[in-house]
Amino acid sequence: MLALGCDHGGYELMQEIIKYLDKKNIPYKNFGTHGTDSVDYPIYAKKVTTSIQDGCCDLGLLICGTGIGISVAANKENGIICALCTNTFMAKATKEHNNANILALGGRVTSTADAINIFETFYNTPFSNEKRHINRINLFNS
Repeated sequence: MLALGCDHGGYELMQEIIKYLDKKNIPYKNFGTHGTDSVDYPIYAKKVTTSIQDGCCDLGLLICGTGIGISVAANKENGIICALCTNTFMAKATKEHNNANILALGGRVTSTADAINIFETFYNTPFSNEKRHINRINLFNS
C-alpha cells in the first residue's frame, strides 16, 4: 500500500498522480491535504511516516512546493528514508542503493509527466540487497 501526503504547494500535482494511480490500479491511502488552503507540511509528512512505521503502508509519496521541506520533515522519523528526486536516475538509484521508502517531489518545480516518470521508476525499482548498500544504510542510524 502506498501512503500519499502533500501540502497546499503539492496538492495540484498530487491530484494528477492520483489519477495515474487510479488508472494503474495502484492501491493507496491519501492522508491529505485535501485542498489548496495553506497548511503545515510536517503534519502530512508525519501522517505518511507513521503509516509506514506502523506497517499500514509499504511506501510513501510526499509532495510540497519544492519537495525540500516535506522530505526533511519525513527524514526526522525513525526507519524512514525519504529521497527528493528530480529525475528517474535519482529515483532508481535511491531505491537500489538506499532502499528509500518515501519519494518526495516538488509540486511547483516538477511537471506532471516528469513526476509520473519519476514515481514509476521509484515504485518499480527493487532494492539491490548488496552488502555494501546494506552496510551503508545501517550507518544511517548508528
